[in-house]
Amino acid sequence: MSAPGARNVVLIGLRGCGKTSVGPLLAQRWNWHFTDTDALIAAQQQRTIADIISTDGEPAFRLLEADVIADVVRGDQQVISVGGGAVGGQRNRDLLHAAGICVWLTAPPETLLARIQADPQSAHQRPPLRAAGGLAEVRALLQERQPLYSSLAGHTINTVGLSVEQVADAVAAACSTNPT
Repeated sequence: MSAPGARNVVLIGLRGCGKTSVGPLLAQRWNWHFTDTDALIAAQQQRTIADIISTDGEPAFRLLEADVIADVVRGDQQVISVGGGAVGGQRNRDLLHAAGICVWLTAPPETLLARIQADPQSAHQRPPLRAAGGLAEVRALLQERQPLYSSLAGHTINTVGLSVEQVADAVAAACSTNPT
């Protein structure tokens, strides 16, 4: 399947939705670059997101994230994966919207939590952002961010029961039908 006509494809959604699994596959198919903003932040800071948040606090992390997003969206022909909370800032949403097609990868809270728990790197790389943790955290974050994801998304892909390849196929098909 050919690459979309948009400058970039931006994958949004909660942790566990599949952005960092689907993104590289799409980029490879289209001969584009894959950019994971969380990975860029961690590399620039030479520490994990969990360490940044526990040491400096979430507001400091969000400032780093906003700077990385502002830099990344200048490029073209990228599949960009942003952290689940990147949509919280209006400036980020404006930049991501202008960067290309935003695709929201979704799944129910129970599925997201199961995926997070199955990922051995998740707990090490990203701390809970709410005191409740677990399913309560995932539900609360989804409820809080759902309107933001919905308003930003040009396309929404439910990832439940789909392989990484099938999700990539769905994203590619959606983006090819509406390249703006």
